[in-house]
Amino acid sequence: MRVLIVEDEPYLAEAIRDGLRLEAIAADIAGDGDTALELLRVNAYDIAVLDRDVPGPSGDEIAERIVASGSGMPILMLTAADRLEDKASGFGLGADDYLTKSFALQELALRLRALDRRRAHSRPPVREMGGLRLDPFRREVHRDGRYVALTRKQFAVLEVLLAAEGGVVSAETLLERAWDENADPFTNAVRITVSALRKRLGEPWIIATVPGVGYRIDAGHE
Repeated sequence: MRVLIVEDEPYLAEAIRDGLRLEAIAADIAGDGDTALELLRVNAYDIAVLDRDVPGPSGDEIAERIVASGSGMPILMLTAADRLEDKASGFGLGADDYLTKSFALQELALRLRALDRRRAHSRPPVREMGGLRLDPFRREVHRDGRYVALTRKQFAVLEVLLAAEGGVVSAETLLERAWDENADPFTNAVRITVSALRKRLGEPWIIATVPGVGYRIDAGHE
Protein backbone atom coordinates (compact mmCIF):
# COMPACT_ATOMS: atom_id res chain seq x y z
CA MET A 1 0.00 0.00 0.00
CA ARG A 2 1.19 3.54 -0.77
CA VAL A 3 -0.29 6.60 0.90
CA LEU A 4 0.14 10.36 0.65
CA ILE A 5 0.54 12.27 3.91
CA VAL A 6 -0.39 15.95 3.68
CA GLU A 7 0.95 17.51 6.86
CA ASP A 8 2.78 20.82 7.35
CA GLU A 9 4.47 19.91 10.65
CA PRO A 10 7.72 18.27 9.42
CA TYR A 11 8.49 16.29 12.57
CA LEU A 12 4.98 14.86 12.77
CA ALA A 13 4.90 14.05 9.06
CA GLU A 14 8.24 12.24 9.26
CA ALA A 15 7.17 10.37 12.40
CA ILE A 16 4.02 9.19 10.61
CA ARG A 17 5.98 8.17 7.53
CA ASP A 18 8.56 6.26 9.56
CA GLY A 19 5.87 4.61 11.69
CA LEU A 20 3.94 3.45 8.64
CA ARG A 21 7.10 1.99 7.15
CA LEU A 22 7.25 -0.31 10.18
CA GLU A 23 3.80 -1.52 9.12
CA ALA A 24 4.97 -2.16 5.52
CA ILE A 25 3.07 0.89 4.25
CA ALA A 26 4.98 3.21 1.90
CA ALA A 27 4.26 6.90 2.40
CA ASP A 28 5.16 10.17 0.70
CA ILE A 29 4.95 13.57 2.40
CA ALA A 30 3.55 16.85 1.15
CA GLY A 31 3.98 19.88 3.41
CA ASP A 32 1.56 22.10 1.51
CA GLY A 33 -1.45 21.87 -0.76
CA ASP A 34 0.33 22.65 -4.02
CA THR A 35 2.89 19.89 -3.46
CA ALA A 36 0.10 17.49 -2.52
CA LEU A 37 -1.81 18.16 -5.74
CA GLU A 38 1.34 17.70 -7.82
CA LEU A 39 2.14 14.38 -6.14
CA LEU A 40 -1.44 13.22 -6.64
CA ARG A 41 -1.13 14.10 -10.31
CA VAL A 42 2.04 12.09 -10.97
CA ASN A 43 1.73 9.17 -8.53
CA ALA A 44 -0.85 6.48 -7.86
CA TYR A 45 -1.81 6.42 -4.19
CA ASP A 46 -4.15 4.07 -2.39
CA ILE A 47 -5.18 6.55 0.32
CA ALA A 48 -4.74 10.25 1.09
CA VAL A 49 -4.12 11.32 4.71
CA LEU A 50 -4.99 15.00 4.91
CA ASP A 51 -4.37 17.62 7.56
CA ARG A 52 -7.16 20.13 6.96
CA ASP A 53 -5.04 23.19 7.78
CA VAL A 54 -2.03 23.28 5.44
CA PRO A 55 -0.54 26.16 3.39
CA GLY A 56 -1.79 26.67 -0.14
CA PRO A 57 -4.89 24.72 -1.11
CA SER A 58 -6.24 23.43 2.21
CA GLY A 59 -6.89 19.83 3.09
CA ASP A 60 -10.56 20.51 2.48
CA GLU A 61 -9.84 21.74 -1.06
CA ILE A 62 -7.63 18.74 -1.75
CA ALA A 63 -10.39 16.42 -0.54
CA GLU A 64 -12.88 18.12 -2.83
CA ARG A 65 -10.55 17.70 -5.82
CA ILE A 66 -9.96 14.02 -5.05
CA VAL A 67 -13.71 13.42 -4.87
CA ALA A 68 -14.33 15.42 -8.06
CA SER A 69 -11.70 13.38 -9.92
CA GLY A 70 -13.82 10.27 -9.54
CA SER A 71 -10.78 8.19 -8.59
CA GLY A 72 -12.53 6.69 -5.57
CA MET A 73 -9.40 7.22 -3.48
CA PRO A 74 -10.25 6.97 0.23
CA ILE A 75 -9.52 10.04 2.35
CA LEU A 76 -8.56 10.05 6.01
CA MET A 77 -8.74 13.45 7.69
CA LEU A 78 -5.98 13.93 10.26
CA THR A 79 -6.48 17.06 12.32
CA ALA A 80 -6.52 18.67 15.75
CA ALA A 81 -10.12 19.81 15.25
CA ASP A 82 -12.14 17.34 17.31
CA ARG A 83 -15.54 19.01 17.60
CA LEU A 84 -18.52 17.11 16.21
CA GLU A 85 -19.21 19.97 13.78
CA ASP A 86 -15.66 19.72 12.45
CA LYS A 87 -16.00 16.00 11.90
CA ALA A 88 -19.38 16.45 10.23
CA SER A 89 -17.98 19.02 7.80
CA GLY A 90 -15.00 16.75 7.04
CA PHE A 91 -17.25 13.84 6.21
CA GLY A 92 -19.40 16.19 4.18
CA LEU A 93 -16.37 17.00 2.02
CA GLY A 94 -15.92 13.34 1.20
CA ALA A 95 -13.68 12.04 3.99
CA ASP A 96 -13.99 8.32 4.65
CA ASP A 97 -12.46 8.41 8.11
CA TYR A 98 -11.40 11.00 10.68
CA LEU A 99 -8.58 10.75 13.23
CA THR A 100 -7.82 13.52 15.68
CA LYS A 101 -4.37 14.43 17.02
CA SER A 102 -2.78 13.05 19.05
CA PHE A 103 -3.15 9.42 18.01
CA ALA A 104 -1.36 6.09 18.10
CA LEU A 105 0.50 5.22 14.91
CA GLN A 106 -0.74 1.66 15.18
CA GLU A 107 -4.32 2.92 15.13
CA LEU A 108 -3.59 4.97 12.02
CA ALA A 109 -2.12 1.90 10.31
CA LEU A 110 -5.17 -0.18 11.24
CA ARG A 111 -7.52 2.47 9.90
CA LEU A 112 -5.55 2.67 6.65
CA ARG A 113 -5.73 -1.11 6.26
CA ALA A 114 -9.48 -1.00 6.86
CA LEU A 115 -9.93 1.77 4.28
CA ASP A 116 -7.87 -0.16 1.74
CA ARG A 117 -9.99 -3.25 2.35
CA ARG A 118 -13.18 -1.24 1.97
CA ARG A 119 -11.87 0.32 -1.25
CA ALA A 120 -11.49 -3.09 -2.81
CA HIS A 121 -14.33 -4.78 -0.95
CA SER A 122 -14.61 -7.52 -3.54
CA ARG A 123 -11.29 -8.98 -2.50
CA PRO A 124 -10.84 -10.72 0.87
CA PRO A 125 -8.73 -8.99 3.52
CA VAL A 126 -6.68 -12.18 3.82
CA ARG A 127 -5.10 -13.11 0.49
CA GLU A 128 -4.61 -16.76 -0.41
CA MET A 129 -3.05 -18.28 -3.50
CA GLY A 130 -0.88 -21.24 -4.33
CA GLY A 131 -0.63 -22.29 -0.70
CA LEU A 132 0.31 -18.77 0.36
CA ARG A 133 -1.74 -16.99 2.99
CA LEU A 134 -1.07 -13.30 3.72
CA ASP A 135 -2.89 -11.54 6.54
CA PRO A 136 -2.29 -7.76 6.22
CA PHE A 137 -3.74 -6.94 9.63
CA ARG A 138 -1.60 -9.40 11.56
CA ARG A 139 1.26 -8.95 9.07
CA GLU A 140 1.68 -12.69 8.89
CA VAL A 141 2.51 -14.93 5.96
CA HIS A 142 2.12 -18.70 5.84
CA ARG A 143 3.00 -21.14 3.09
CA ASP A 144 1.28 -24.51 3.24
CA GLY A 145 0.59 -23.82 6.92
CA ARG A 146 4.20 -22.91 7.69
CA TYR A 147 4.87 -19.44 9.10
CA VAL A 148 7.30 -17.43 6.98
CA ALA A 149 9.16 -14.54 8.58
CA LEU A 150 9.53 -11.66 6.12
CA THR A 151 11.10 -8.22 6.27
CA ARG A 152 8.76 -5.25 5.94
CA LYS A 153 9.76 -4.68 2.32
CA GLN A 154 9.41 -8.35 1.40
CA PHE A 155 5.93 -8.34 2.94
CA ALA A 156 4.93 -5.24 0.96
CA VAL A 157 6.19 -6.75 -2.32
CA LEU A 158 4.37 -10.03 -1.71
CA GLU A 159 1.17 -8.13 -0.92
CA VAL A 160 1.33 -6.36 -4.29
CA LEU A 161 2.05 -9.61 -6.15
CA LEU A 162 -0.82 -11.44 -4.47
CA ALA A 163 -3.19 -8.56 -5.22
CA ALA A 164 -2.47 -9.10 -8.93
CA GLU A 165 -3.95 -12.62 -8.60
CA GLY A 166 -1.43 -14.24 -10.89
CA GLY A 167 -1.04 -11.29 -13.22
CA VAL A 168 2.37 -9.95 -14.11
CA VAL A 169 3.58 -6.99 -12.04
CA SER A 170 6.39 -4.92 -13.50
CA ALA A 171 9.43 -3.91 -11.50
CA GLU A 172 8.36 -0.29 -12.00
CA THR A 173 4.96 -1.02 -10.45
CA LEU A 174 6.53 -2.80 -7.49
CA LEU A 175 8.86 0.14 -6.98
CA GLU A 176 5.90 2.51 -7.07
CA ARG A 177 3.63 0.49 -4.78
CA ALA A 178 6.09 -0.85 -2.20
CA TRP A 179 8.66 1.94 -2.01
CA ASP A 180 8.23 5.69 -1.58
CA GLU A 181 9.12 8.64 -3.82
CA ASN A 182 12.71 8.66 -2.59
CA ALA A 183 13.42 5.33 -4.27
CA ASP A 184 15.94 5.49 -7.09
CA PRO A 185 14.16 4.46 -10.33
CA PHE A 186 17.40 2.87 -11.52
CA THR A 187 17.94 0.83 -8.37
CA ASN A 188 18.14 -2.95 -8.37
CA ALA A 189 16.31 -3.06 -5.03
CA VAL A 190 13.26 -4.72 -6.57
CA ARG A 191 15.30 -7.57 -8.09
CA ILE A 192 17.21 -8.08 -4.83
CA THR A 193 14.04 -8.01 -2.70
CA VAL A 194 12.15 -10.42 -4.97
CA SER A 195 15.11 -12.81 -5.00
CA ALA A 196 15.33 -12.76 -1.20
CA LEU A 197 11.54 -13.14 -0.90
CA ARG A 198 11.56 -16.13 -3.23
CA LYS A 199 14.18 -17.83 -1.04
CA ARG A 200 12.27 -17.03 2.15
CA LEU A 201 9.12 -18.64 0.74
CA GLY A 202 11.11 -21.75 -0.18
CA GLU A 203 10.80 -24.38 -2.86
CA PRO A 204 9.07 -25.03 -5.12
CA TRP A 205 9.62 -21.44 -6.24
CA ILE A 206 6.28 -19.63 -6.38
CA ILE A 207 7.42 -16.26 -7.69
CA ALA A 208 8.08 -16.48 -11.40
CA THR A 209 10.18 -14.00 -13.36
CA VAL A 210 8.73 -13.01 -16.73
CA PRO A 211 11.82 -11.83 -18.65
CA GLY A 212 11.59 -8.21 -19.73
CA VAL A 213 8.15 -7.81 -18.14
CA GLY A 214 8.13 -8.40 -14.39
CA TYR A 215 7.07 -10.94 -11.77
CA ARG A 216 4.00 -12.97 -10.92
CA ILE A 217 2.75 -15.55 -8.44
CA ASP A 218 2.93 -18.94 -10.15
CA ALA A 219 0.58 -21.43 -8.52
CA GLY A 220 1.18 -24.00 -11.26
CA HIS A 221 2.90 -26.39 -8.90
CA GLU A 222 -0.41 -27.17 -7.21
